[in-house]
Amino acid sequence: MRLDEDTCYRALEARDARFDGRFFTGVRSTGIYCRPVCPARRPRREGCIFFRSAAAAQEAGYRPCLRCRPEASPGTPAWLGTSATVSRALRLIAEGALDDADAPALAARLGVGERHLRRLFLRHVGASPLAVAQTRRLLFAKKLLDETALSMTEVALASGFSSVRRFNDAIRAAYARTPRELRGAAARRGGGAARADSGAPGIALRLPFRPPLDWDALAGFLGERAIPGVESAGPGAYRRTVRAPGGHGVVEVCPVRGEPWLLARLRLPGTEGLSHCAERLRRLFDLGADPQAIAAQLGADPRLAPRVAAMPGVRVPGAWDGFELAVRAILGQQVSVRAATQLAGRLVERHGEPLSLRACLPGGAEGLRFVFPTPEALAAADLTDLGLPRARAAAITSLAARVARGEVALDASRGLEETVRALTCVPGIGEWTAQYIAMRALREPDAFPATDLGLRRALGGISGADLLAMADAWRPWRAYAAVLLWMVDMRGVDPAEGEGLRGALAG
Repeated sequence: MRLDEDTCYRALEARDARFDGRFFTGVRSTGIYCRPVCPARRPRREGCIFFRSAAAAQEAGYRPCLRCRPEASPGTPAWLGTSATVSRALRLIAEGALDDADAPALAARLGVGERHLRRLFLRHVGASPLAVAQTRRLLFAKKLLDETALSMTEVALASGFSSVRRFNDAIRAAYARTPRELRGAAARRGGGAARADSGAPGIALRLPFRPPLDWDALAGFLGERAIPGVESAGPGAYRRTVRAPGGHGVVEVCPVRGEPWLLARLRLPGTEGLSHCAERLRRLFDLGADPQAIAAQLGADPRLAPRVAAMPGVRVPGAWDGFELAVRAILGQQVSVRAATQLAGRLVERHGEPLSLRACLPGGAEGLRFVFPTPEALAAADLTDLGLPRARAAAITSLAARVARGEVALDASRGLEETVRALTCVPGIGEWTAQYIAMRALREPDAFPATDLGLRRALGGISGADLLAMADAWRPWRAYAAVLLWMVDMRGVDPAEGEGLRGALAG
């Protein structure tokens, strides 16, 4: 995104929430940087400097505002105005790629040189990859200080700091206050940890997003495909079991009426993987999406405009784990959603790990009994007794083995075309399945299953070639266009009327 300073200042004057997370304002007289929605008195135009990211403001020596809390920003969509390489790198950093590795290792995962990656980051983000990772740790630590009752040691470990000393030093340098002073100030402003935890078990966190968000559509889609024993979804909450550092856990996400955030409650064996869990939940519910930008692009097409109006704030339902989603997609080949769900439950019951965490979340986690099996477990398993065709069982085994060996990366380290190419090399995975995995598991906003019969029917039965040509005008949001066509025209039904209609799935 090119920063037009006049536009930024007008957004600041209006406290326009549409720009929240798109830029940050540094105030020269105070040395503080703020969100566009900051309630503080508006600074003079000549006293403002605008940054593309919080990391860029931090690197320039500005401190985060304690009133508008940059850590509570909905965040900038990873692909907004950036190169494809930077988009993927930002997603990997958010997933913790620089917590236990360095910048050269990140560059190697992306297939570029370290110096080139740094140049791209400075051009598009305004800060180096390491600065982005450090700011991410810092802001998540501030969020935990404000919203939880975790001890200082737990906050330090949960936010990715290697020691409490480094955590204390980073907080003092950024805020000119100690962690305890920040927590005390949060409590005086509005309850601090008590506001989030309310005495209930588990760690409660707010997951901000840009309104609107159609929770019912998301919960309905996820609920129909929920793996028995692993997850459940309904109008009031989404719950699932997870594998976390040190053991198993259970997470719950609920909508909060009238608020631009979801409430997540996590029961984990420790706090070390907390930031990664929060990021996975953000991806699962596509909370980094920019509804205005998506609606503006897709609503310009008269064939999509009524659907955009019918489903404001459309999101692409994501996945907790890429491998889990890929297995679920293969199980759904040429069978109905209900049959695929039953097969997934059977697989988990026979090859998953029994849930070791017995303390349930408020509202109950009844029926959550297993954790989805690892790639290593399924690579060594005999799946022929699940009631699957032999070829489909072999496809799951082959995928699991390749993921376990690192031959197929179900993360953001490779681009859409390369990922689809790697997936379609697995016997039994065709173009449709690969694009579907890229949409939901890898968060590729431009992934598009052009061979899907449901999409073609929604547009009057056109051919796959015509659909692909038509969809060129929907870039870079073709995944959202697919969801609009599926959900609005076929709400409550599988996108392709039972995956047996997907001719490309058999591979």
